[in-house]
Amino acid sequence: MKTNFVAELKWRGMLHDAMPGTEEHLMNEMQSAYVGIDPTADSLHIGHLVGVMMLRHFQLAGHKPYALIGGATGMIGDPSGKSAERNLLDEKTLRHNQEALKGQLSRFLDFTSDASNAAILVNNYDWMKDFSFLEFIRDVGKHITVNYMMAKDSVKKRLSSEAKEGMSFTEFTYQLVQGYDFLHLFKEHNCTLQMGGSDQWGNITTGTELIRRIGGGKGYALTCPLITKADGTKFGKTEGGNVWLDADRTSPYKFYQYWLNTSDDDAEKYIKIFTFLTKEEIDSLIEEHKQAPHLRVLQKRLADEITVMVHSKEDLDNAVEASAILFGKSTSESLKKLDEKTFLDIFDGVPQAEVAMSDIEEGLDMIGALAAKTGFLGSNGEARRELKQNSISVNKEKVKEDYVINKEDLINDKFVLLQRGKKNYFVLVVA
Repeated sequence: MKTNFVAELKWRGMLHDAMPGTEEHLMNEMQSAYVGIDPTADSLHIGHLVGVMMLRHFQLAGHKPYALIGGATGMIGDPSGKSAERNLLDEKTLRHNQEALKGQLSRFLDFTSDASNAAILVNNYDWMKDFSFLEFIRDVGKHITVNYMMAKDSVKKRLSSEAKEGMSFTEFTYQLVQGYDFLHLFKEHNCTLQMGGSDQWGNITTGTELIRRIGGGKGYALTCPLITKADGTKFGKTEGGNVWLDADRTSPYKFYQYWLNTSDDDAEKYIKIFTFLTKEEIDSLIEEHKQAPHLRVLQKRLADEITVMVHSKEDLDNAVEASAILFGKSTSESLKKLDEKTFLDIFDGVPQAEVAMSDIEEGLDMIGALAAKTGFLGSNGEARRELKQNSISVNKEKVKEDYVINKEDLINDKFVLLQRGKKNYFVLVVA
């Protein structure tokens, strides 16, 4: 059953601009649209998610989505929003990245059913690799003037920037290659709509121009806003870099924490963009949040929904349990369930000291663990005082001076967590 895709994007705050007639075009019958995805890594990051969500909404509205892996364009580099050229990739790397990205996209898009609007993955390298330079400038280049290309914002910004290296011819031709993708998909798959971020408007409209001039048809353009954060810092970035969908690059715990830590303003915006909750559900959550902001209802629901969507319910449960270790009550058992990566993520930045396995096998006394062998506390005397005041814990369990740390206390056969009071943590790394 078809629904109004453009109206859905509008209320979610996911519509920046659309070519006149786009909404009417999509209401006629099932249409096809695509979003281009950069394959320069073997994982998507959350900056890609808006485009992926648009494709999913498109499919839910009864239309056919195409995910285009930019194998050819990934070998060139897109000047939009960039201040320098990107690294170029070889074919083997591109194919590996394509397969990895398809696996992640499959969590959002239905590629496998026999429905008429099942999603399709394409790679522009497949139709660009045998295109000779002479054929390209004869069959495509002659239809677009340099004046037209120079008028694009992405080109003007690069040419007027302070960058000494300027803009290469390779990058200048990027919009022609992307435009040709649209023409190719229009001719081969009857794809009439290209979607992307608002910085892609110039490249997309070059495609609609090629469809008009060469394909003798009409293509449409639709863009979403570039996602920002209320405090002006970049969305999707942390001190450690991108927030990836791949669990090996960004653990489910850190992924969950990223969404949990969003501001109230951002959470209200993101829950519309990054979940499939209905307008009624979201309006109700926003109202509930306003009544008691300290409970962070919006952030928790946002983090829950998107962690399950990208990872799994089990990963969400583990992330919630891991969060409780730092911020709530937890036990030695829950600590010992953590895998090494999650443990290190939770206690990232916590001071550490290395102790020998032989010390643990013999039994490490608390004075040695707290002061003499680690330097967690300033002196043996301070260690004794804190132990007498019942403020020391080993793996979240309170201990006295007579406690001895042994192999039973090891987390992942490698770590012991010491704690003074509620907030002072220290990790023993056993080597």
